[in-house]
Amino acid sequence: MSRLTATPAWQALARHAGEMRQHHLRDLFAADQQRFAELSLQHNGLLLDFSKQRLSTATLALLRELAEQTNWRQWRERMRNGEAINHTEQRAVGHHWLRAGVNAPEDVRASLSRLAAFCESVHSGEWRGYTGERISDVVHLGIGGSDLGPRMAVQALAASQHPDLRVHFVANLDGADLASQLSRLDPRRTLFIVASKTFTTLETTVNASTARAWLLHAAGNEAAVARHFVAASSNQAAAAAFGIAPENVFPFAEWVGGRFSLWSSIGLPVALAIGFRNFEQLLAGAHDLDEHFFTAPAASNLPLTLALIGIWNRNFLGAHSHAIFPYSHSLRLLPSHLQQLEMESNGKRVDRDRFAVDYQTNPIVWGVAGTNGQHSFFQLLHQGSELVASDFIAVARPDFPLPGHHSGLLASCLAQAAALAFGQTAEEARAAGIDESLVAYRSFPGNQPSSTLILPALTPFSLGQLIALYEHKVFCQGVLWHLNSFDQWGVELGKQLAGRLLPVIRGEGVAPELDASTRGLIDYLRKVRY
Repeated sequence: MSRLTATPAWQALARHAGEMRQHHLRDLFAADQQRFAELSLQHNGLLLDFSKQRLSTATLALLRELAEQTNWRQWRERMRNGEAINHTEQRAVGHHWLRAGVNAPEDVRASLSRLAAFCESVHSGEWRGYTGERISDVVHLGIGGSDLGPRMAVQALAASQHPDLRVHFVANLDGADLASQLSRLDPRRTLFIVASKTFTTLETTVNASTARAWLLHAAGNEAAVARHFVAASSNQAAAAAFGIAPENVFPFAEWVGGRFSLWSSIGLPVALAIGFRNFEQLLAGAHDLDEHFFTAPAASNLPLTLALIGIWNRNFLGAHSHAIFPYSHSLRLLPSHLQQLEMESNGKRVDRDRFAVDYQTNPIVWGVAGTNGQHSFFQLLHQGSELVASDFIAVARPDFPLPGHHSGLLASCLAQAAALAFGQTAEEARAAGIDESLVAYRSFPGNQPSSTLILPALTPFSLGQLIALYEHKVFCQGVLWHLNSFDQWGVELGKQLAGRLLPVIRGEGVAPELDASTRGLIDYLRKVRY
């Protein structure tokens, strides 16, 4: 038995779960008319309703006791104070410093000042391409944390975007990704951002080299590179060798993890897309949630509450997956960002003490924009055999206010959450006039747990709050599961193996240590390629 499962709180929760499994959400609501008031929280415009979770106030009390027994407060202070809580890499975890405003470290403030000046030079037209024309398009070259967060934020804040600048993203090593973008762009008016901390990431450097060749084919002069490429990287030497001027390399600290890097110079495409003042509002929203997380007591702490609900669903009710349904087309990339944030952070089976865990860690995270999903896979949620926990995310005021759209969107969001919770009994089906031969098909068990998070509007500030909310949720769950949420050695293993296979794929021989399957696949690929 592990340190976690041996805690009195874990043992009490296991017993309590046996009792709670006997209760349907219908019964829980019928027994408590104050359930919404008791099981919802608000903070600075955000509303989190978790009354449709299969828990009670007693459940929450036990979960909070588990948090205390796993020392969540001490870990929170250790992160805030800059201790090297990423112990396998001996690094602090300081993404919250990046959005601390006037209280941010001096180097962070200096970096933001440089970003602000660069954005102003592009927006004002001072920065021009090799022919003297203004920049009309920005292409961000990155992958993983250097792509998913900025891409999501630019899409989410489309209503705030600069009218004279289009921002594009290329991540995939497949040439189709870059080629489809370049075919629509003018090299004289295109600026590339190479986003890689080490400037060695395979996908990013290959895409950057191809983009560089595309530019030089048009310009015919190596000097053009300095007018069309900048970098978010800490490897200034490699960037300089590529042709990027030192003043156009925007570094960030070692303690900035990839999936938490949106707030650093990796966020440059966001600042270019929405303007630096709006980017500052994005940082301010995240800082607002940071301060809430660092100071709010457990009973009113939104990130801790989300984390505890996730622990309850995963470890005590047996939910294998967690769905994210933003009822906002602008937030449609949020599930992809959260997939990396959560599964790369807490998708681990070895704890901080190097022992294999004897409990489930992060569930599979998935999801799409709300109304799209309800017309595809929601059938499984309503009548399938799996328990699936969900987060519904709604925005009270539309960012694109077309008549007749937003009320229906909100109605769909609330209706789906209610239908998943309460279902439809056979008696209700009969009362609705459904033929007896169809009653079994028209009955829905319900009892699928969900939370609903409402933002007042989708602004840079509220988006910052939303992202930071989930970041701190991930931190809390890592603490409770006794994990290091800030390394990703599984990802590194895949990169190392790809590096070994690359020369083999190119036809430079087959390494004897390759397994029979990989050798067979490479032989076939080489036969059909050449």
